[in-house]
Amino acid sequence: QVQLVESGGGLVQAGDSLRLSCSASGRTFRSYAMGWFRQAPGKEREFVATITWNGGFLSYADSVKGRFTISTDNAKNTMFLQMNSLKPEDTAVYYCAAAPHSGATLSRYYMYWGQGTQVTVSS
Repeated sequence: QVQLVESGGGLVQAGDSLRLSCSASGRTFRSYAMGWFRQAPGKEREFVATITWNGGFLSYADSVKGRFTISTDNAKNTMFLQMNSLKPEDTAVYYCAAAPHSGATLSRYYMYWGQGTQVTVSS
């Protein structure tokens, strides 16, 4: 079992920055690759970024490349998503998730999910 808890969401203006955190726990969480997804109202959940705990693999959706940075702090068992130059279209509930294999960009490959944190970007 892997437990994931997100934090750091909020209401910001376009152009601002936010950093999301995902705290991981459980006996086997380090064997999983980690990812961030988001879901806007009326839309499907979409891939944002993924990383392995050793940082050996990471990937981003084209829509966030160059603005968002995914990272991990192994000492704190925490994954981060630094979001810069935020746009109104980034408004969504952001979820962290864990997958048994690295490189997964489809939500169906992720086994464990956090409860989500709301990010709202006003124009």
